[in-house]
Amino acid sequence: MQRVWKPNVTVCAVIERNGCFLLVEEETSEGLRFNQPAGHLEKGESLIEAASREALEETAHPFKPTHLLGIYQWPRPDGKVTYLRFSFTGDTGERVADRVLDDGIVRAVWLTREEIIACKDRHRSPLVMQCVDDYLSGRRLPLDVIRHYIPA
Repeated sequence: MQRVWKPNVTVCAVIERNGCFLLVEEETSEGLRFNQPAGHLEKGESLIEAASREALEETAHPFKPTHLLGIYQWPRPDGKVTYLRFSFTGDTGERVADRVLDDGIVRAVWLTREEIIACKDRHRSPLVMQCVDDYLSGRRLPLDVIRHYIPA
């Protein structure tokens, strides 16, 4: 019997303030890498809820999605995993004092586009830069393009 292939569904928060983007530096099997606050969709939660949760867990900043930036399909170069990433933009609050960041997250940091380009060799994936550039191009989709149905 052939195994069914399924992509890993992930979400990310593209958060910009005064020309800087909020990224996380995280431990990976390839060493320390930069990424947007991102993670996997958990059972029972909506994509929007997942993006809010991941941003708070990884940066200690509350995040309220206001737009869908895009949907990105990226197969890892080793071919073992394909990610289906739903990227959101929105509003963020100030850092919640004394909130501990998720395991594996070294720090949350605000970087300009130029600083993000300068550390391109340490991006978790090519989606990091693509999402920044898509955001800067003005791309925004209304959240109502996403429907989350809850079983009756």
